[in-house]
Amino acid sequence: MLPSAWAQRMPWGLLLAALGLLTLGWFGIARSEQLVDGDGHYAWQQVQWSILAGCAVWTAMLPSYRHISRYSYVLFLCTVALLIAVYFFPPIHGAHRWLRLGRVGLQPSEFAKIAYVLAVAKYLMHRQNYRQFRGLLIPLVLTLLPVILVLREPDLGTSLVFLPVLFTMLYAAGARKTDLAALMACGLLMLPVLWTQMSAEQKSRVTALFDQTGPGKAPSDDGYHLYQSKQMLALGGMWGSLVAGDAVKDPAVYQLPEDHTDFIFVVLIERLGWSGALAVLLLELLLVARALAIAEATREPFGRLTAIGLATLIGVQTLINTAMTIGLLPVTGLSLPLVSYGGSGLLVHGLSLGLLVNIALRPGFEVSATPFRFVERTPKVRASL
Repeated sequence: MLPSAWAQRMPWGLLLAALGLLTLGWFGIARSEQLVDGDGHYAWQQVQWSILAGCAVWTAMLPSYRHISRYSYVLFLCTVALLIAVYFFPPIHGAHRWLRLGRVGLQPSEFAKIAYVLAVAKYLMHRQNYRQFRGLLIPLVLTLLPVILVLREPDLGTSLVFLPVLFTMLYAAGARKTDLAALMACGLLMLPVLWTQMSAEQKSRVTALFDQTGPGKAPSDDGYHLYQSKQMLALGGMWGSLVAGDAVKDPAVYQLPEDHTDFIFVVLIERLGWSGALAVLLLELLLVARALAIAEATREPFGRLTAIGLATLIGVQTLINTAMTIGLLPVTGLSLPLVSYGGSGLLVHGLSLGLLVNIALRPGFEVSATPFRFVERTPKVRASL
């Protein structure tokens, strides 16, 4: 592809939104360390991971995504194998979520999300696979396999993103509405089974949502995270402590577990006020909108479905993370895309952005340096004898 065509098709809005979210993430992580008198370790590590995520973007955008599609099922099976392998490693904080490779920890559930999107897109790109209800059983199996493994780690937050992605991709592929309704009914009927598979801690986080504590003494049970989260939201006010200064002088008031990962959205509101919250939400919305625009402009079915799946991943993860911080959903431990601290999450989002750029540069109708163009031909007139 010629450089001019490359520059013309490059989704600059997508990349600028991602850079803005990374910047806000660095700022929030630095603030979270300031609140506990940290040494900036997490913020510096986030910068290093961001550089690696940039390399992941470049790596994922270079080979044509149509070549990558050939290995979709292989990549999915590899991530399933990694999800099983975590149970052979010692638990960290009571959960089997990481593979420890020396000082580096790898979280397979993050990579399972993107591999899952590729596998489902590969299956749904063929029309005969989704026009009948029995054809939807395979993507349902592809969904339940990582959901069950991730839920048993336990990781309730990550397990929640797979089903919305499946439903959105099926709808975009053209599955019949009656089949989608039947599939949704099956999902609702499976909720009691899902509840029995949840750990006691996961169940308590769900029940804590309906027993939220009002102003007063902080609870000591699973409602503590949500109580502290809403307290810091109130302390941030309209303008945040960066402009108005700290609302109170007691450092204990600002203590929030996992504030640099799961609750980074709250930290940004405390520091920047609701303008910071609006900036995060608008940038995440821009990411989703640009991903959907790439899907709309793509004529090749695998690329279109992959872009829709990745857009849904970003949107659902943003919705769950922000909703849990204000008490609308249970505290699930799901990170905020490109903002929360975490190496595996940043690498996966880098790969996702690289795939979106890859699809944008190759919309599916080009075969050489320039796309085909329709040329109107003047019909020949037979000369009269």
